[in-house]
Amino acid sequence: MEVVVTLVANPAQGGLTPDHLNAGRRALESLGGETSRPRWLDEGIAADLGVDGLSPDQAQAAVTQALGTAPLDVLAQPTAGRRKALLIADMDSTMVIGETLDELAAHAGLKDVIAGITARAMNGELDFIAALRERVAMLKDLPEAALAETWAHTALTPGARVAVRTLAAHGCRCLLVSGGFTYFTSRVAEACGFHDHVANRLGVAQGRLTGAVIEPIVDRSAKLATLTAEAARLGVPLSACAAIGDGANDLPMIQAAGLGIAFHAKPSVAANARLRVDHGDLTTLLYAQGFERSAFASDAA
Repeated sequence: MEVVVTLVANPAQGGLTPDHLNAGRRALESLGGETSRPRWLDEGIAADLGVDGLSPDQAQAAVTQALGTAPLDVLAQPTAGRRKALLIADMDSTMVIGETLDELAAHAGLKDVIAGITARAMNGELDFIAALRERVAMLKDLPEAALAETWAHTALTPGARVAVRTLAAHGCRCLLVSGGFTYFTSRVAEACGFHDHVANRLGVAQGRLTGAVIEPIVDRSAKLATLTAEAARLGVPLSACAAIGDGANDLPMIQAAGLGIAFHAKPSVAANARLRVDHGDLTTLLYAQGFERSAFASDAA
């Protein structure tokens, strides 16, 4: 099986050098792999190393070890089928910076309390549905206007718009699937160019939150179900799908997708995902699929 190993630096910092690529090649060849000349996807930012004779896991481990503490992400995968037909992406702490529910709680003076629950739920320490209901109940009677105020201060993660627009332009169906809320996912989907979005719905009556989440609740099983249903609808195998997220409710879809990425993930998620991005931004989704920087879509709002 031919394997491609993609090395990616944080685009804001750069720092990927020929020395890094040479170190990776030597590590692959020391295991008996036959390597090809490195291919720059974005000089100083991202490059591919092709290798025959090793599995993706062998190549991943060898290059990661060779690079030591260098601030680079390493993603090894089969070369065949590298471009994906479907992307399922998480929203909070993935497509946007931070957790929208935590920021909404700030308007009730409860950010620290609710953020503590969020962190535990996202690391898999609490039942997601129970933790979601608990947090939303604490926001009962919060004015609906707080949603707009929260959105006004929500920022997209670097690379979010470019990644989704580029993939969509090349025929990839892009879905935003979140355990957060449709008020925010609808706006993120529009800003980034997602084809559709799936999320939870907040109860609202007479201009205030009711403190309830409207059933059914989007949890880890719903995220995985969306991935499998969309892949079936498109007539493609899960190996032709990409999934990216940071929390415990994202792990099943990350593990099921052909290109599953734990993005700046919680410890329990990073430890159980084959591929992880700890340094780069969301353009890593493009480099991992072999896109050169010149093929990226515009980031203009």
